[in-house]
Amino acid sequence: MHSDVAALSKPSIWHEASRIINEEGFRAFWKGNLVTIAHRLPYSSVSFYAYERYKNLLQSIPGLESHRGNGSADICVHFVGGGLAGLTAASVTYPLDLVRTRLAAQRNAIYYRGMWHAFRTICKDEGFLGLYKGLGATLLGVGPSIAISFSVYETLRSYWRIRRPNDSTVMVSLACGSLSGIASSSATFPLDLVRRRMQLEGAGGRARVYKTGLFGTFGHIVQSEGLRGLYRGILPEYYKVVPSVGIVFMTYETLKMLLSSIPIDC
Repeated sequence: MHSDVAALSKPSIWHEASRIINEEGFRAFWKGNLVTIAHRLPYSSVSFYAYERYKNLLQSIPGLESHRGNGSADICVHFVGGGLAGLTAASVTYPLDLVRTRLAAQRNAIYYRGMWHAFRTICKDEGFLGLYKGLGATLLGVGPSIAISFSVYETLRSYWRIRRPNDSTVMVSLACGSLSGIASSSATFPLDLVRRRMQLEGAGGRARVYKTGLFGTFGHIVQSEGLRGLYRGILPEYYKVVPSVGIVFMTYETLKMLLSSIPIDC
């Protein structure tokens, strides 16, 4: 299993892309994409819905209610609301995230034949709790990640709208969303790396490497790969989050505008 993890973390994105094409074909870039879509739809929906609910709840707290419009208070509300929304969404959709990681990590030997087969096999081989392997690392990473993402997005967007009120809402949300994705990924990437390493534990019936939980996995990575190992693969992460997070926030704002313009008959 250790060799597989090492192979997944080569320093060059182009080297890894070439390997995937040569060994698995071009279609392998979309391996596990169905599960990704199945995970992303509820994850994004729960994230944004929970964020709005938590934000409204926090703003109604006595003391904070009178400070609406205050920069520090707003950032606090966005940060806490985003963190709670991230924890909620990650907890609800975690098994799909784990299955997605397992399917994408398969190379020549196909152990999981699809999403539902992966669910059944993991439950059989590792028990029901196997579907939540690495959840602790995920919650530690997702909470701060979404908190940073929403607070940076809301802060940048508010500042931009004050300075340039006539700019397109679509472009503003796309740019601010992309920057918020970079900020959150930079801050929480080591936890995300540990989460994925832990998710791959036991995949395909292989032996475990990280046997001491979250902090043991951190220590093992630092000992075997150095501190830089905690950020191995961050460049491809940037390539992913800049367009994806920007598009997510742009879509969110566009849908809000469209829905608010639809008349509601009483």
